Amino acid sequence: MMKKADFKTILLTSVGGMLEFYDFVIFGLFAITLGKTFFPAGESPAIQALSAFTVGYFARPIGGILFGHIGDKYGRKKSFLMTIFIMGIASFAIALLPSYQSVGIITTLFFVALRVIQGAAIGGEIPSAVVFIKETLIRNGGLACGIIFCFINFGIFFAEITKTIT
Repeated sequence: MMKKADFKTILLTSVGGMLEFYDFVIFGLFAITLGKTFFPAGESPAIQALSAFTVGYFARPIGGILFGHIGDKYGRKKSFLMTIFIMGIASFAIALLPSYQSVGIITTLFFVALRVIQGAAIGGEIPSAVVFIKETLIRNGGLACGIIFCFINFGIFFAEITKTIT
């Protein structure tokens, strides 16, 4: 039987993963709008934005290595919380960026750099969350990890709902 504290740990870890994946996936769903906002006119705005989306995916293994090391050295919980914080800051910074039309190429460079940071954060988040939960809830670790991945899919689902509504 799981304790109330175990349920809380699973829920908070799962919600963190859900929000992180929501932030990451919403990018791909709004690629055309992001492309028009942060890239020069000319090529297809969706292709430009999806190229930046791809850069975020290439940063994921780097994040896994970096945050895996941080988790080994300073603790899984610190590593996990750091990834959530970094993803939130990067997403917030993207929201504050001016458009390409008002500032120029510097916006594109910042946008791509923030996308790399987001990719590294999400690359470290999943392993950190899973290892943290597995080490914390030894007896029910498999169930807890399954719940984490279920919530990650909810993040993707909610991103799609957001796209559908707007």
